[in-house]
Amino acid sequence: MTLPKIKQVRAWFTGGATAEKGAGGGDYHDQGANHWIDDHIATPMSKYRDYEQSRQSFGINVLGTLIVEVEAENGQTGFAVSTAGEMGCFIVEKHLNRFIEGKCVSDIKLIHDQMLNATLYYSGSGGLVMNTISCVDLALWDLFGKVVGLPVYKLLGGAVRDEIQFYATGARPDLAKEMGFIGGKMPTHWGPHDGDAGIRKDAAMVADMREKCGEDFWLMLDCWMSQDVNYAIKLAHACAPYNLKWIEECLPPQQYEGYRELKHNAPAGMMVTSGEHHGTLQSFRTLSETGIDIMQPDVGWCGGLTTLVEIAAIAKSRGQLVVPHGSSVYSHHAVITFTNTPFSEFLMTSPDCSTMRPQFDPILLNEPVPVNGRIHKSVLDKPGFGVELNRDCNLKRPYSH
Repeated sequence: MTLPKIKQVRAWFTGGATAEKGAGGGDYHDQGANHWIDDHIATPMSKYRDYEQSRQSFGINVLGTLIVEVEAENGQTGFAVSTAGEMGCFIVEKHLNRFIEGKCVSDIKLIHDQMLNATLYYSGSGGLVMNTISCVDLALWDLFGKVVGLPVYKLLGGAVRDEIQFYATGARPDLAKEMGFIGGKMPTHWGPHDGDAGIRKDAAMVADMREKCGEDFWLMLDCWMSQDVNYAIKLAHACAPYNLKWIEECLPPQQYEGYRELKHNAPAGMMVTSGEHHGTLQSFRTLSETGIDIMQPDVGWCGGLTTLVEIAAIAKSRGQLVVPHGSSVYSHHAVITFTNTPFSEFLMTSPDCSTMRPQFDPILLNEPVPVNGRIHKSVLDKPGFGVELNRDCNLKRPYSH
């Protein structure tokens, strides 16, 4: 089989600071009013009174959705979405295009390595540039799968289990239990600036949900980089009587010594997890060395599927789990091939967590959601990632080349 070359790469954005609030899509933080994801949730900005009530108040949704599409010489296309908006479009169209166009559709690792090395001088340890590279990488995998007529998970070597089981992230673990999920992860609402009163309030929330959900349902806390080590240790112990399964991302990404100390001092049996906002393979290697139990890369932010596979190998070599942060089909096709991912995350994007809304709605068409907390591998048996781009969304292509 002679594989075609890549003819063109194009980049669009939707939502973000220049659009009306609530576009959703790849930037799933960009939701409308009265949505749980923009409620009073602890963040690194919560210590400032002007920005403690809402994550959108400090601009969590200013970037918007980046859409990257790659077209082969035979007319087939692949695409992906992430969080990078208009600035990501500039990086794709004015810099990364030179490493993509003219390459064979199977040259994914070569393109990936060239993008990483060419952006080292301005990419730092992740963030916007890595989100953009991730989006390109995912689009390339989607195109390759479509050209050869295989789902991405089969390109990775095939499934190691028949289905993926999920826990749900949202404000209502009790509703998640009714929907068939194996557990529920809640955001914390208080932080070090609230003192011991904040610990008591979040521990009381866990206690209340434990009473509602029963003893066997997993409960977890997502702290979203909002704490310091001492506060995190005290919160973990305050929640231990309620059988908290894990405490997540208590500290900012580069506080590796802090994560090591937290793991050393966490209650027996309670796992420590992180990784959502780590953005390079090297950062995950260092994070793994802290001894945390689960690494949680976001495939749309960490360098794409190519990097995610490498992160999973690092975790496996140390006996750690890798449970990617959200990311819908882009994670599904990976985790069903990983032996060290026994479950995965589903992010509840309905405003009150009462219905099953696809994570990247409305930008993806045919995006699957769990049924009774599970997705069978047969649902993924479409070429590429198995979803289509909703071109009825307000897509803007601000740059060309």
